[in-house]
Amino acid sequence: MHPGAPKIIAIDRDDHHAEHVGRTSDGRQFLLTTPFVPGPEGNEFVALYLFDAAGALLEAHVDEFGSRDAMDELARRRVYEARLAGLGEVSFERIEVAPFCVERFGVEFGLIPEEPENEDDTWWVAMEPGDYMAFGEPWDSGEYDT
Repeated sequence: MHPGAPKIIAIDRDDHHAEHVGRTSDGRQFLLTTPFVPGPEGNEFVALYLFDAAGALLEAHVDEFGSRDAMDELARRRVYEARLAGLGEVSFERIEVAPFCVERFGVEFGLIPEEPENEDDTWWVAMEPGDYMAFGEPWDSGEYDT
């Protein structure tokens, strides 16, 4: 990570983008989400990220569904539900995970730190692609901007 970037970010469960975050019965942390590449040439995805108990990324499962206009919404919903069911018994709760970045389908996915552009700016960590969850200090707040 870049100097100044957070080592761990807290994500509280909510009814929006962080509905399905928590822990598996074996103690792993997880985040199930629907990233997207915006625009007419964009793409829709289902992403399941699995972390160890300390917050390090273990696995990233990303499924691609094409553009929002052309995708099969039912197929995406089925994959999302299957990914959730595949976790087994879970508890939905706050997670604390390290920023990470993986590439799938030629796109960067993850909680990616954004370095300040000038000395008056602050660090941000964005859920990519789509920049639909943006985390700022304090990193342990569990809250994000959309």
